[in-house]
Amino acid sequence: MFLHIDIDSFFASAERSVDASLKHIPMAVGSRSNLEIFNKKRTNIRLMNNNSGAFVTPVFYSDKKKSFESVFVDDIDGRKKIRGIITTASYEARAFGVKTAMPIAQALQLCPHMVVVPSHYTLYHKLSHQIHTFMQAQIPKVEQYSIDEFFADVSGWVKDEDLYAFAKELQKKVLEKFDIPVSIGISKAKWIAKLATESAKPYGVFEVKDIDAYIENIPIKAFPGIGKGFQERLGKYYISTLGEVKTHKSLFYSWKKPGIQLYHRVTGTDNEGIESRGDRKSIGISRTFDAINDSKEVKRRIMIMARHIVYMVMAIEVNPTTYYLKINYEYGIKVKKSETVNRIFSETLFKQILSEMYETMAQPSNAAIKLSVNVSNFTAQQHKTLSLLDIEEDIEQRDLSVEIQKLRERFGLDIVKTADEL
Repeated sequence: MFLHIDIDSFFASAERSVDASLKHIPMAVGSRSNLEIFNKKRTNIRLMNNNSGAFVTPVFYSDKKKSFESVFVDDIDGRKKIRGIITTASYEARAFGVKTAMPIAQALQLCPHMVVVPSHYTLYHKLSHQIHTFMQAQIPKVEQYSIDEFFADVSGWVKDEDLYAFAKELQKKVLEKFDIPVSIGISKAKWIAKLATESAKPYGVFEVKDIDAYIENIPIKAFPGIGKGFQERLGKYYISTLGEVKTHKSLFYSWKKPGIQLYHRVTGTDNEGIESRGDRKSIGISRTFDAINDSKEVKRRIMIMARHIVYMVMAIEVNPTTYYLKINYEYGIKVKKSETVNRIFSETLFKQILSEMYETMAQPSNAAIKLSVNVSNFTAQQHKTLSLLDIEEDIEQRDLSVEIQKLRERFGLDIVKTADEL
């Protein structure tokens, strides 16, 4: 038997756990693309990257205090303009039509008295990690599925007839310890338990005893993993509910592995168990910003993002050999390139390769709006033979990167910059 534990409006609940004045009122957490890393002045940026339990990107942050005005309000020619989007809205705010990914300005038109606070990802990472550790102390088999979701296999640990009471007690303990509300779904099948959590929200427990009866009239779009593509495909066969999926087994099997997997998940016959998180396969960051026509500024930003990648690589002591750069321009134009170099990783080498890649990708006539930088294919995992031709230079540059890393760990990521970042 499985439990799926989902934190209710996690970011909003996290903010309420440290600020009681936000409770029982329409409130939301907002965010903007974190462009602080591109500042030319020092901001003492640091990295929170020790929460391997949460499936989220590392957080770069500074200790500078954030307010609604400093984060979301821009002064454009003397006029105030609210920027940013809603990340999470409380249920009180949702009652006014406020939704995730909605522009904050639009949300405030729907709910003018709503309080919007800037996101604090260090708090969310910390809480997620603490709740995960707490779950592991309560249940032997726990999988962290996302920053605010957990699966638990309680087979042989809790009797079926005691499951509902166990879930209610677990819910109570989390609230008492962390001041965080959770909803819990229960089923003999893992993905049906996740679906059941939607029936439990907010702050409820819902147990599915008869899977066939439960899924009979649920719309297909409600099931985790059925995106717009699959919805359109199923619509062509007039399949609109999960109950109708069961009668089309041959159709799903004709779609090979994705269709077969989905069929068994929907019908609760997947027999999937708890998964443990594997080693990290890649490291990457991306940033979206207002359109930039200056190719030198675009390159400067790529080099700054490269420095942050270098910091993460050195922190977890891996040797990536594949470098990836993607540039999104206006009007849907996208350019991407990757290169594999079987050499010892260093900041000098990485920036050199990225610079060469950019020279072949740059489109001065178009304005860039997003950059993505990524490294992968760690030699420890791929067992590749590194080039001996550049070994002495590479070792020297790697040693230099190690020394610079020590300074950045002590004084912040922006204590040492290279000339191409200025």
